[in-house]
Amino acid sequence: MSRRIEIEITSLNGDVATWRAAGAKLPKGTLAASLIPGGPVVGAVYRADIEQFMERMEVTAVLPPKTASPLDPRNERVALIVADTKGPDVTVTYAPKGRGPRRDGDRDGARPGGRGPKREGASSDRPKREGGPAERPKREGGPSERPKRDGDDRGPKRDGRGAGRPGGRSERPSGPATPPLTTIHRNAFLATLSPEQLPVAEQLLRGGMPSVRSAVAEQNKKATEQGRPTIDAATIERIAEDLLTKTNLAMWKDRAAGALGAGKELRLRDLRAVVTSAKTVSLDDEARAQLKELQTSLNAKLDVLRTQWVEKLDGAVASSNIAEALRLVARPPDMSTRVSAETAVKVTSMVSEALHAAQDVAVWMELVTLAVETSIRRNIKPLGIPADEAAKALAIKNAGAIPELAKLLGMKVPPPPPPTKAPVRRSPARRG
Repeated sequence: MSRRIEIEITSLNGDVATWRAAGAKLPKGTLAASLIPGGPVVGAVYRADIEQFMERMEVTAVLPPKTASPLDPRNERVALIVADTKGPDVTVTYAPKGRGPRRDGDRDGARPGGRGPKREGASSDRPKREGGPAERPKREGGPSERPKRDGDDRGPKRDGRGAGRPGGRSERPSGPATPPLTTIHRNAFLATLSPEQLPVAEQLLRGGMPSVRSAVAEQNKKATEQGRPTIDAATIERIAEDLLTKTNLAMWKDRAAGALGAGKELRLRDLRAVVTSAKTVSLDDEARAQLKELQTSLNAKLDVLRTQWVEKLDGAVASSNIAEALRLVARPPDMSTRVSAETAVKVTSMVSEALHAAQDVAVWMELVTLAVETSIRRNIKPLGIPADEAAKALAIKNAGAIPELAKLLGMKVPPPPPPTKAPVRRSPARRG
């Protein structure tokens, strides 16, 4: 798709003129002098329609520079002077509390709710009941006389959405902040590239090498349909491979800058993701300084979470809350956090004593299910199994994780489940 820009003629060599975008530093390309009306003039600025390709920008048409309007030959402009407004720009009017006064015509022909006028004779002859709405005394504690509760200063409603009330939608606390998006380093990286490298780098920033290959294939397809020459995909791929390392570094720096800008409001998982992704990037001195600062912040967050986790676990053990203790052991703040040997012995002893044959079936099954998820499961030694088919089936299922269950069932102790192996990724062969 073509677009229109302003170009400046930088040099002229016979029938070929060199041009650049108006205000740019480097020339963008060349064009035929015959495209310029009246012939090219070095230093003149023209309007041009260009077509953006992967490897170059091609000028398809050149228009003469803009001239003064015939209605304004002196390029004079009429200034619009806006009078100063008196009072605030926005006026807010709150609706009165309650149903408000009756609207005109509620009794004379118009019914509340816009249901139209009353039918003649429908209820006009009905006798009035003594003590009607106007004569009945208000109930004690009614809407107009009910006592004000503490904290009932709710303020006026806003557009009927409950804003200004405790628990209203506008008062709902927002979640933890995510890293703000910055493009400082990406823009600085793009500014150092040549015109041939720029479109390739932009595709890398959008989606990496797959995005570059897709763009090349799409451009070659269009060129074939239009009868134009295609570009060499191998050449573009070599350019992309040369730029890939710097592109990834610029993207990581922007992520790191966003994480540093979020500060303490950043979620732990987002901070850990930025720190972990640094292993896939070739860092420079600036990036190493960013990583060091992020690692310090991550360690500080983990120290706080570990302290809270240990306090909760000690509290669960002290109060003999076995289920809560197992949940905490199964879910430490991070993978590197381990239960202390003293606490592990206490939890193991508590669980083993609670898993006896006289235990409630639901409690027994819950404790076994929770224990299987912990790292201390193989040290747990249940005292018995309830006489229940569901409990027996659960014991058979988890006999490999808790070997003592197999002994209670009279089974051969099955081997522990094999550890899961992460798939090995082969590094791509480097080109010589």
